[in-house]
Amino acid sequence: MIKRLAAKEISVLLKEFPAIALLGPRQVGKTTLAKDLVKKQKKEILYFDLESDSDAAKLQDPEYIFDQYKDHCIILDEVQRAPKLFAQLRPIIDSYRKPGRFILTGSASPDLIKGVSESLAGRIAFIELAPINLLEAKKSSISQDQHWFRGGFPLALLAKTEQAFIRWTENFIRTYIERDLSQLFGVALQEKLIRNFWHMLAANNGSIWNAEVYARSLGISAPTIKRYLDFLEGAFLIRQLPAWFVNTNKRLVKSPKIYLRDSGLLHVMNRVRTSAELPLNIGVGASWEGYVIEQIFQLKPDHLDLYFYRTHHGAECDVLLVNGIKPVLALEIKYSSSPVLTKGFYSVMEDLRLDQGWVIIPSGKPFKINGKVECSNLTYFLTDKLQNLH
Repeated sequence: MIKRLAAKEISVLLKEFPAIALLGPRQVGKTTLAKDLVKKQKKEILYFDLESDSDAAKLQDPEYIFDQYKDHCIILDEVQRAPKLFAQLRPIIDSYRKPGRFILTGSASPDLIKGVSESLAGRIAFIELAPINLLEAKKSSISQDQHWFRGGFPLALLAKTEQAFIRWTENFIRTYIERDLSQLFGVALQEKLIRNFWHMLAANNGSIWNAEVYARSLGISAPTIKRYLDFLEGAFLIRQLPAWFVNTNKRLVKSPKIYLRDSGLLHVMNRVRTSAELPLNIGVGASWEGYVIEQIFQLKPDHLDLYFYRTHHGAECDVLLVNGIKPVLALEIKYSSSPVLTKGFYSVMEDLRLDQGWVIIPSGKPFKINGKVECSNLTYFLTDKLQNLH
């Protein structure tokens, strides 16, 4: 099993909070990790899969059941399937407030799980388990090329062949479209519509969001397409990179960029069938950009936020790292061994009065482009530069 960096934080939270919510996309390893951590603490486990009718039936009287197993760690899997449990858990926790008593796993973000924030406020800690990141993969001797091509879902990343990876991913996508998204959020989503929308997002990975364009193409209203976007984001499948428009008098782009979070899903949806095809694909630059951004999101220190910056006069950078309201580093992401920066990147540094810029490329030793801009491979940036930004 690949060691997850989140395991240490979850172990700490289990000693401090009576309930932990472990959230992330399906098939990312939430239940496996939860069970493994509880076993290491030498606690007994009581497990309920809330997508199972038989397990759900056992919880008709949760107060009675949980009272019988006070000293167990109770794992409630796919808790978004039973939203009434949130309110029922509050008095149960308050009557016996013991750390690590409940682990709730879910495949939908807390913003879209009705009632959880209000019902368990002060009693629950949230943590996201994303797909396996680059540093976790490298510690298990998985190359950056394999990780980038296949993405971070364990069964996809560790598939024996690229054909097996393609088969698993295609079935994963089909299941999400045909069943999972509707079940996650309790709404009837149109399969054809969500399939076409998801493929459009993949084809335009990293593009600036324009609801009207997507709505016209799909023959629906802009509010409806925004709702579908929210569902995909709530299922941890896409990420919105917001635009930075604070403390400047420039005319700026304010709509977010949209990325598929997992590069393996992106490649299969865009019909990239082997890792050898990827460098020659027309979308390789956008794929590399999205891959780098997702790794930064997962591994950045908590005090940093990510944006992009673009003016209507040509100043732009792929990523702007910000501490509070203070920009600290402008980033360009290039699929090249000898990147060339445009005047627009230097305009960003001038607009925002930045002392340093950085360029991330796939491989090679770190070097200086000039007095203010450095260049490095992704691993070096994640391990050496990112963690020391203030």
